[in-house]
Amino acid sequence: VEAISERHLQIRDYFQARKKAHAEGEPVAGGGARYNPIEPHLLYDLREKIYDMAGEGPTLQFSGFSAPPSQGVLVDYGGKIPASFAAERQSNDINLFAAVVGRLERGAKENKRTIIACWSEGTRDRMAQVLVDHGLKHHKLVASWHEAGAVPVGTLALVILGLEHGYETAEMLVLSEQDILGERLVRGQRRRKVKNALTEASSLASGDFVVHVDHGIGRFIGLKAIQAAGAPHDCVEIEYARGDKLYLPVENIELLTRYGDASSSAQLDRLGGAAWQAKKAQLKNRIRIMAAQLIEIAAKRALTQAAPVELPSGAYDEFATRFQFEETEDQLAAIDAIMQDITSGKVMDRLVCGDVGFGKTEVALRAAFCVALSGRQVAVIVPTTLLARQHYKTFTERFAGLPVRVAQASRLVGTRELKDVKQGLAEGSVDIVIGTHALLAKNIKFFDLGLLVVDEEQHFGVGHKERLKEIKGSVHVLTLTATPIPRTLQMALTGVRDLSLLATPPVDRLAIRTFIAPFDGLSVREALLREKYRGGQAFYVVPRIKDQARVAEFLREQVPEVSFMTANGQMSPSELDDIMNAFYDGKFDVLLATTIVESGLDIPNANTLIVHRADMFGLAQLYQIRGRIGRSKVRAYALFTVPGGMRLSEQAERRLKVLQSLESLGAGFELASHDLDIRGAGNLLGDEQSGHIREVGYELYQSMLEEAVASIRAGGDQEATEGEWSPQISLGMSVMIPESYVPDLQVRMQLYRRLGGLGDPVEIDGFGAELIDRFGPLPDEVEALLKTILVKSFCKTANVEKVDAGPKGAVVTLRNSTFPNPAALVKLVADPAMGVRLKPDQKLVFSRNWPTPEHRLKGTASLMLRLARMAS
Repeated sequence: VEAISERHLQIRDYFQARKKAHAEGEPVAGGGARYNPIEPHLLYDLREKIYDMAGEGPTLQFSGFSAPPSQGVLVDYGGKIPASFAAERQSNDINLFAAVVGRLERGAKENKRTIIACWSEGTRDRMAQVLVDHGLKHHKLVASWHEAGAVPVGTLALVILGLEHGYETAEMLVLSEQDILGERLVRGQRRRKVKNALTEASSLASGDFVVHVDHGIGRFIGLKAIQAAGAPHDCVEIEYARGDKLYLPVENIELLTRYGDASSSAQLDRLGGAAWQAKKAQLKNRIRIMAAQLIEIAAKRALTQAAPVELPSGAYDEFATRFQFEETEDQLAAIDAIMQDITSGKVMDRLVCGDVGFGKTEVALRAAFCVALSGRQVAVIVPTTLLARQHYKTFTERFAGLPVRVAQASRLVGTRELKDVKQGLAEGSVDIVIGTHALLAKNIKFFDLGLLVVDEEQHFGVGHKERLKEIKGSVHVLTLTATPIPRTLQMALTGVRDLSLLATPPVDRLAIRTFIAPFDGLSVREALLREKYRGGQAFYVVPRIKDQARVAEFLREQVPEVSFMTANGQMSPSELDDIMNAFYDGKFDVLLATTIVESGLDIPNANTLIVHRADMFGLAQLYQIRGRIGRSKVRAYALFTVPGGMRLSEQAERRLKVLQSLESLGAGFELASHDLDIRGAGNLLGDEQSGHIREVGYELYQSMLEEAVASIRAGGDQEATEGEWSPQISLGMSVMIPESYVPDLQVRMQLYRRLGGLGDPVEIDGFGAELIDRFGPLPDEVEALLKTILVKSFCKTANVEKVDAGPKGAVVTLRNSTFPNPAALVKLVADPAMGVRLKPDQKLVFSRNWPTPEHRLKGTASLMLRLARMAS
């Protein structure tokens, strides 16, 4: 009730401040906007009586502790919380898992059933393996609590059960995974495919330029329901030169790619003109030359040998269990891929792209562990001293108690200590070194460098990257980034570098709420006080050091309740380190800093961000800065302020709009694709590339390049490949995702684009299941759409270009009048029972009785499946 009263007072305070500013006609503190405020009682229920009811009536309390008898009626179930393994976890002398096995054996001797409750199948199997390695004699993996109760005394039962803490009674000892390993977080299994993340990243908005494979560059207008054969059919409306319109059925949407930036000066092609085909043919030849060069680079890398790394299996499982979260599906896939790379005997060059806080560091830790324990050295290179300090802390904690020496090399390290580190690297006594680009200096020599980890590569200059190339040679390279620079992203997408994408957010992570507004002193004050009163801290980021004094004065005058300190790159390393440590330890409320906080700092208690003059930052910069907050289970808020009376440049406005739209978790990849739009893709092999992209748009260029690379790899002649085509299917029935089912146009376009790329029946079924999960039971139109996509995949296999189905059967047109298996087709036509005839124009006519659209859909699917089987 006190907290409610306090909040009511605060509301009235704000109201009075706004009212006074409006009445006196003066600007609000700090130059913010003025407006006429609404009376508080019209916005809030200010009655306090409703909160008094909470104190009435009896209270039921469940407790794991014994209570004194004077507290009324008590029911004692005789359970107690077992001793935790906190001391064993902290000790370097006692093995945690040996201690667990000892405790289980004592429980068995006391004639108690012993059970360990694990979060998932993976953690259960790993736990069993580790305990067996430490002397556990008898165990059984069980599926349910009922089965666990039936396991005899003396045999440990391992069961999947979401228990946070175990308990002990006279008959049983139950330990939870959390009791053994410390606090862990678990997620529901939500599977999301990496390629879906790529498709959703390139969603279309009205007005964007798009490229149709056959017709060239047009402008995307939106979705339009067209009456086709008496039934509504969703089509993509595209405008071409002279106002000509093309309506593309949604099931053929894969013929469409995004050109890129909606505000660029792209010239629309003429519908039916020959210029587009000529342009595409010329580009195909140029791309083929570029693809051959890319293959050469990849081949050289594939031929470079590296000593295979031996994986220390038992020790690795033990190291992995120290991770306090359950790994996401993407993390496990990335770790598996890295393990295959480093044990294969070939040099690894892998890009791990994952959003801020999505677990890239853990992937690097696992790789570092394997390489370090195989006797080779690991270097981790980061862009800033603060990030070096944080990684050093993380690595030191995770490698505690292991025969691995971790060192740090940055300006936060004293001269004498740095000299020792350099000597240790040269002699081989330092196993893992973490540092800034100082590690790239010529005077640093490694005894036997096995793995180079580059974090946030977009922050390194050209000189540093050239030095990295020199170091690489036969060294495994792992690059971590949240927002890959376009060139790196393109090399990964064309297969020249390997790519692992972490697209799954950590458990319980909430998306950051982002607000962009003219600077308003009261709003900033409210945001900072709200964070302080919920026990958190805040970042206040300014673009230039000279802005800090003005903002510091504003904080002293307008928000005297909060304590703050200032940090920037001109401070001495020791001073900066002291300030960051104090902030990490919660000794003050607000850190007023420059962009020095941009890279990788992990302060889970800081969940409010104020950015001063947001129009002066770049898009990736703003995104990285925003990533400093929202790293725990608490909802985070970002307020980007711009000057009140000033008009923003067009680019600044677009950057801020993009940032506000990227609220979903894991939007770093999407940001990279927007960055491609705003900046262009840069230079992959030579200066000509950006010109190629301007001709056909980034996505089609990318697709043509991938196709050329794959063709040369397969030893084929790319001239012979036909390029992209899509069968046309007309069934006279409604085929669409209705607006009533998915109201948001952007989401519908994303779904259509994903559907366009599906071909496998299992994938199409999975997509249908996802739609039911997200939007509810499938309407008839969506069922028809999914089946049409299935029919389309059969048509592709059978080389069928067009199917027209009606009440009396279907007319089938073969692409280029050819069928992959002519003998089988002749046999089909010759069989009178099949009711097929071949027309003079080479079209096949199937006579059937299909009175309703449902009959037509089912019959066409069956027919195309038969042709597909014959073809293959």
